[in-house]
Amino acid sequence: MSEPTESMIREAHRRFDAINAEDPRTVEVDGVTKPRELAKADELEAWLHRVDPSPSVALRLAARCQHLGRFRIPRSEYPEGREGYLRWRRRLAEMHAELAGAILADVGFDEETRAAVERINLKRSLKRDPEVQTMEDALCLAFLAHDFVPFIDDYDDEKVIDILRKTWAKMSPRGHELALGLPLSGRAKSLVERALSGD
Repeated sequence: MSEPTESMIREAHRRFDAINAEDPRTVEVDGVTKPRELAKADELEAWLHRVDPSPSVALRLAARCQHLGRFRIPRSEYPEGREGYLRWRRRLAEMHAELAGAILADVGFDEETRAAVERINLKRSLKRDPEVQTMEDALCLAFLAHDFVPFIDDYDDEKVIDILRKTWAKMSPRGHELALGLPLSGRAKSLVERALSGD
């Protein structure tokens, strides 16, 4: 890949990270406190490279702006329940696309690359588009590796098993392979085994 393209990717990542660094929510990563969305972008990018060691330019860009500025539109601004949740997710998707598109255009990426990033982040043609599938695998793996254990504390077994089966159905064989290698234990491991056994 040419140095000018690498330079543009670095600049886009810098601008994405500057927005995510504004997140008032924080998490601790290896003893260091980080803005939550910045940490999530790090996790997603790392999993992307495990799913595909040589990702395209569009995938590399998409991995750092998947949830760009998510904290700017709190879930609490929308009604409780599934309909409110879906409205919130749609608005977030619009905002992510607008923010990322403006940054990519300003950095100098062409329309084709910007469209590819938007397609990946909006998960259009999942199961048919290899890049969209790669991103979905990375998202699912990041969830299972970093969020699954605390997540299950809030739900009963049947709810978690249902979520796991839906998550598994969205993943590719490569995603399954990596997921099965995660070091889960206790209730988390038991729930995954039950979800995959069909019991």
